[in-house]
Amino acid sequence: MQKDERDLLEVLRAELEFLENGGYHPSPREPRKFNFIFEDSPSCMNYDSKDNPDPCTECALMPLVPPDCRTQTIPCRHIPLNAEGETLESLYRYADQRELEDIYGKWLRTTVAALEEQRRNPPGTIKFPSAPSGPIPAGEPLFGKLHPKCANPACPMAFHWLAGGRFFRFKPGEVAPTTKSQAAENAEKAAPAKHYWLCEACSRVYTLEYDQAGQVLVKVLWPEISASEKSLSAA
Repeated sequence: MQKDERDLLEVLRAELEFLENGGYHPSPREPRKFNFIFEDSPSCMNYDSKDNPDPCTECALMPLVPPDCRTQTIPCRHIPLNAEGETLESLYRYADQRELEDIYGKWLRTTVAALEEQRRNPPGTIKFPSAPSGPIPAGEPLFGKLHPKCANPACPMAFHWLAGGRFFRFKPGEVAPTTKSQAAENAEKAAPAKHYWLCEACSRVYTLEYDQAGQVLVKVLWPEISASEKSLSAA
């Protein structure tokens, strides 16, 4: 087993060039063969060793894969490509080649630009977000709006898979008050799970909890520290 030591930014830059040069277009020799994104490009760590592949868990692309999808057979098919949460796995079911490459190309350009910006502004230069004085409802889930951000409403940090931090998954119905009707509980259990993200800075101080009322709340990890800080400021 060999660890993929490639630089992710360079891999994605090369992938963008491959895409723009028509790398996924059908070959004249095999016009009916469909080329899979990542899997049939030099970006795949097993591109030249498909007969004896290394595990995908060692691939440079893995940081882009949501944590709960990293055990999938082909993890890179589960990378979210837009705010709607579309992935290669879902696009293969209904999108044509042109639509697929358009959505994928937009994601590639956005991700490359975000990585370049991140390297120009390391995490240590980010101003620490203001703290909520007590438990407050979290912001929108990751794909609840066009421009996802940190679940702490007081934090402006825009979401990116490579920005560190901590992910949370909450499914309605997992924690439900006993006073709810059976129909309400069944409706909640049928609802899809929602994912939230606390940025690197916020995740050091806060966590997210799903309360009995069905709200996702931002809570301080160490309430006793906050209390001591308040007493000091009052003095």
